[in-house]
Amino acid sequence: MSRNWIFVFIGALFEVIWVAGLKHSTTMISWIVTIVAMYISFHLIIRSSTKLPVGTVYAVFTGLGTAGTVLVEMIVFGEPFRLMKVLLILLLLSGVFGLKFVTKEPEEKGAAA
Repeated sequence: MSRNWIFVFIGALFEVIWVAGLKHSTTMISWIVTIVAMYISFHLIIRSSTKLPVGTVYAVFTGLGTAGTVLVEMIVFGEPFRLMKVLLILLLLSGVFGLKFVTKEPEEKGAAA
């Protein structure tokens, strides 16, 4: 797995943090953490989008962020567990990982064969 895909996954993790922060921040510290997570998330996605197909990066990023946010809401913040919601998240993640696996990375110019 390339470094750019790792950036996408880390960016999605920070997306979960800032999305949860938008809903649950109540103190100055929590708002600062939310803003920093937002910056890191977008920085990593923009950086990875320069080397990977933008559409696939965006789909993977938003899919993982959505699934992660829903799971964090259920696990950490006590949103009711619904089997159908979990099954749909698994369907979403299967599509996200499918996109990642069928997308070819552009070859670097001047790379040794």
